[in-house]
Amino acid sequence: MVRNEFAQVTLVENDTNRGFCKGNNQGIALARGEFVALLNNDAEANPAWLSESLKVFDAGDDIGMAASKIVAWDDPRRIDKVGHLIYPDGQNGGRGAGEIDRGQYEKIEEVLWPDGCAAMYRKSMLDKIGGFDEDLFAYADDAELGLRARIAGWKCIYTPRAIVRHRRGSTLGRGNPDRIRLIERNRILLAAKLFPWSLLLLNPFYFALRVLSSLRFAARAEGGDLDAFAGIGGKTRLAIGLLKGQWQALGMLPKFLGKRASVRKIAKLSNADVRQLILRNRLGWAALAGAREREVTS
Repeated sequence: MVRNEFAQVTLVENDTNRGFCKGNNQGIALARGEFVALLNNDAEANPAWLSESLKVFDAGDDIGMAASKIVAWDDPRRIDKVGHLIYPDGQNGGRGAGEIDRGQYEKIEEVLWPDGCAAMYRKSMLDKIGGFDEDLFAYADDAELGLRARIAGWKCIYTPRAIVRHRRGSTLGRGNPDRIRLIERNRILLAAKLFPWSLLLLNPFYFALRVLSSLRFAARAEGGDLDAFAGIGGKTRLAIGLLKGQWQALGMLPKFLGKRASVRKIAKLSNADVRQLILRNRLGWAALAGAREREVTS
């Protein structure tokens, strides 16, 4: 279809699935523009998405990323994410995820990083710090790139005028244990590569707190993502996915710890600055469990 209907487009064909990271890096390597826009196949942008995203870079040469207002595909009144937040164990999540859009995110402002399903990056930033970490394959890849960019001194600006509808979890499916395996593996690897030691050593403690929080919300029937793993069988699949992710992360840990040196070479923020950045943009308890705001009608 691309070859027949969009002859002006450069089509990159791979004979195997090389993952989100490698696929995007192939496109970024071919890009010749000043900016690079990413739009996933499970996302649909409004007509002004590109032009509105581009405007945020006028705020300064240190703006390296633009974040979109991403809403749920099945209910555009509900926010999917408006930039990102992170928990001190490496788990990341959408800012405002699950909230009803009442205009509370209509301000152009700095956020931690954009979601990879709909983002714009300054090409010169990517040239300096590198693209997506291909060892991650998929999931938490935008978080790793975004936090690495922040450590290197770049900023991200969110604009509510760049609107995208997103089918969340469509790649593997929300209830797929492989999705959980990759998310769990990659949150550990992200922390090992980018977190200051003062946070990294506390990773098991923060992880335990997050699990307890998720169980509390599940017990109160407030869980969002946990609904995809209903019943004993679902929770068993979830636990197996988590354990597989942790086991795989353990085998890859030496390689990612070794990447810390290359990150420090491009760093503009001190370890204390990185710690404060993470804690200042900490993911809340409800968001950790994927809890959705209840819509109250009268």
